[in-house]
Amino acid sequence: MLSGPSGVGKDAVLARMKRLGRPFGRQVEPSLRLHYAVTVTTRPQRKGEIDGVDYHFVSPESFQEMVKSGQLLEWAEVYGNLYGVPRQEVNEALKEGHDVIVKADVQGAATIKGIMPQALLIFLAPPSMEELAARLNQRKSESTIDLKRRIETSHEEMKQLPLFDYVVVNHQDRVDLAVAQIEAITTAEKCRVTPRVID
Repeated sequence: MLSGPSGVGKDAVLARMKRLGRPFGRQVEPSLRLHYAVTVTTRPQRKGEIDGVDYHFVSPESFQEMVKSGQLLEWAEVYGNLYGVPRQEVNEALKEGHDVIVKADVQGAATIKGIMPQALLIFLAPPSMEELAARLNQRKSESTIDLKRRIETSHEEMKQLPLFDYVVVNHQDRVDLAVAQIEAITTAEKCRVTPRVID
């Protein structure tokens, strides 16, 4: 499970891991590679994002139907948009023997840890809150009000570090370092967890 405040670079880290075939490399059995669960969201699609790859973009009505029918492992409202982890996708990957990486906010990470106590929680942190604010400003994808709210929320999320097993600091322009640290963590922990399908 990878979590962290808005703007810390979760998408960039995961995209880099996918391109590199991380962890365990591309020269091994496919079953040893990570399966990246694709989050369902109601937020608008940003420029460059691909539906079904970056997120499953759905309407609020479709999302609520997924909630009612139990299709989501966990879900939450974040900054006025809904986000959820598709239950079937995670279960199928676990049944096939894959390790599954899920991107979730701090609230979602806590929920999944309650359902799957053996889940490994990694918090991706900024080098400083000042740098995080600068990254959010550079992104220019939020209004001034949304930006302020995200920064305030980030301060609260940083207080939840005791929930997590590991913290990885994602430095500006050093995504490969964060990827290497996550790979080292997952490799070391792999033999200590047993995937369990969620009914």
